Amino acid sequence: MIDFTQRSTQAELMDDPAVGYDEFRACLADLARVNVWTLAHRPTLRFFDRLLASSRALGRPLEVVDVGSGYGDLLRELAKWARRCRVEVSLTGVDLNPWSRVAAAQASAPELGIEWVTADIFTHAPPRGVDVVVSSLFTHHLSDAKVVEFLRWMEAHARVGWFVNDLHRHPLPHHVFRRVARWARLHPFVQHDGPVSIARAFVPADWQRLLNEAGVEAGAAEVEHVFPFRVTVARHRQARS
Repeated sequence: MIDFTQRSTQAELMDDPAVGYDEFRACLADLARVNVWTLAHRPTLRFFDRLLASSRALGRPLEVVDVGSGYGDLLRELAKWARRCRVEVSLTGVDLNPWSRVAAAQASAPELGIEWVTADIFTHAPPRGVDVVVSSLFTHHLSDAKVVEFLRWMEAHARVGWFVNDLHRHPLPHHVFRRVARWARLHPFVQHDGPVSIARAFVPADWQRLLNEAGVEAGAAEVEHVFPFRVTVARHRQARS
């Protein structure tokens, strides 16, 4: 019986560094399908809609870094957003797993101009700095202490703002996903890791506590529950050159 009042510490199969490329890419491809079904990128795109004025005022491409970029589907959606809104962007995906860079590059049209980097974000120094940091389905992989470190890193580096988009820990999506994943015959790793990810995720009260521990000023970041069973944390600041 899972206790949803606190985060699970159960490991996810995809986080095993011994997983080979074909297995890893197949998992990422199925997760991208799930992101489409659950409208996972919609909250992030809405956040960028709010940044339009700041983006256009820079007078240069908006430097966007996606942390834990995985298969790259979020950055591909942001490239479409930029074309639609006529905003110049420079998009970089950073992921610790080297297979992610290979899979994302293979799935992305070269003309999108997205840069894929294998690095630990806590030691990575983007050469042009960062305007906006985004992450999707990344923070639940981290311990609370590492989430606090990540929040501090974003506060120190993001000149325009940052946005975290992750799961909401709750028994309903946990049980529903388990059944849907089996019915849809998703990759066995996804069938295992999906419910584990939900059990490892956060509720809004967790985020308020973590923001406080990270020293983020009260009210500076907006924590919101988003349908279906997502929690987002948004920080929009005055652009810094």
